[in-house]
Amino acid sequence: MTEKVDVLIVGAGLSGIAAAYYLGARCPHLSWTIVEGRDSIGGTWDLFRYPGVRSDSDMYTLGYRFRPWTGEKAIADGASILQYLKDTAREFGIDRKIRFRHRVARVAWSSERAEWRVTIKRGDGGEHGEMRCRFLFMCTGYYRYDRGYMPEWRGTEDFAGDIVHPQAWGARRHGPVGADLNYAGKRVIVIGSGATAVTMAPALAERAGHVTLLQRSPSYVASIPARDPTAARLRKRLPFKLAIWLMRWLQILRQRRHFHLARGKPQQAHDMLLEGVRDALGSDYDVERHFTPRYNPWDERLCLVPDNDLFNAIKAGAVSMATDRIERFVAEGILLESGELLPADVIVTATGLMMKIMHGVEIIVDGETVELGDTVSYKGLMYSNIPNLASSFGYTNASWTLKAELICEYVCRLLNYMARRGYVQCRPRLSVDQAETAPFIDFSSGYVRRALAELPKQGKRRPWKVYQNYFKDLLMMRYGRLNDGVMEFK
Repeated sequence: MTEKVDVLIVGAGLSGIAAAYYLGARCPHLSWTIVEGRDSIGGTWDLFRYPGVRSDSDMYTLGYRFRPWTGEKAIADGASILQYLKDTAREFGIDRKIRFRHRVARVAWSSERAEWRVTIKRGDGGEHGEMRCRFLFMCTGYYRYDRGYMPEWRGTEDFAGDIVHPQAWGARRHGPVGADLNYAGKRVIVIGSGATAVTMAPALAERAGHVTLLQRSPSYVASIPARDPTAARLRKRLPFKLAIWLMRWLQILRQRRHFHLARGKPQQAHDMLLEGVRDALGSDYDVERHFTPRYNPWDERLCLVPDNDLFNAIKAGAVSMATDRIERFVAEGILLESGELLPADVIVTATGLMMKIMHGVEIIVDGETVELGDTVSYKGLMYSNIPNLASSFGYTNASWTLKAELICEYVCRLLNYMARRGYVQCRPRLSVDQAETAPFIDFSSGYVRRALAELPKQGKRRPWKVYQNYFKDLLMMRYGRLNDGVMEFK
């Protein structure tokens, strides 16, 4: 028989664990289960295993409000974050309610039955099963897990060494899948200018013979202390819980202030960021060429460098920068458009993600297929004319978890509101006068531009506008009206 639950959570990563906690704590009358397509907990933090993988947000806000991060490092390594997620799931009994190797392929809503029928592929054999739920909570992240983005370059088949994408670290082109990539003493080129490339270069340099960070154009890079000195002082002087609470709010305010400065006074923010790079590398380094982007600060996400690790590796000669376009791959390495040949034994293509909200799951509502690109986001968590479905999508200018937890709180408020009034269906209805739209994400990053056609839109005013502002979202999601004239209840 088909199993039925009140709420089905899809994904056992950072968002899915949060969803499970809040449902258990605030909606104890509801039954819920998590289905996870992979065979382990953790999502991003289990998938990414490349050298140096770490958070690019501080852990005081990336950690959960209901179970604060207690580690000393504000910028933590991937293994520590994964252990934190596992410990959280175990502490609250969430790990006992996860169905691993259950991949959602299709969801179909029936207004007559007021439920979702969820088609699931189990295990490697692709055996199909079905679950039913009253509400569907998609916590699947924002990118494809099966592969990252790889541009098409001429001559990749001519290169004599190994080519690997960070998202598939160990799955080499030469050698068996899962083999450990040996780069010790070798010449490594990392292609990319984002957070992954900036993270990997100094980590690889610890064992490699030399690392070249090759970028088509620079990104903004800022150094921060791995251990926040303010947190250390607060821990010494205040009770632990109070110190952690204050650090969380201090970081929220810092993030908001930096973003507001970057968007309001981009030239001032630009000058401050470049001055930090010059202080780290010295006045004789070519900062103009290698660390001066063509865009304004926070038009793309800022790259963080804890304790100057990238800059220290550059000064030590272990890492060198190359800013140019690729002409082609050759047997010995990469030939640049300038004519320079970069020799390499290993090439790491840190070229980005492939965005895919809800992992491309087929969505059917009352027999009609729905394309997310044709919908408008409601409060950044639901979609126009799709009933009883929410998805977790965090901030682009701050920690993912801040938004994810607010979304969980809102979903619990919504479900409790419906239970008190006997409603079985909620559906955000988009009226004609609200139909003016804008892109879902106000970012110029390549992975965003490539996916815009498949992403939902956002409106020009609430509740259809997606705010990248924790304070506005907190008021709207924690205290705002549920029956706002847009959400239709039945």
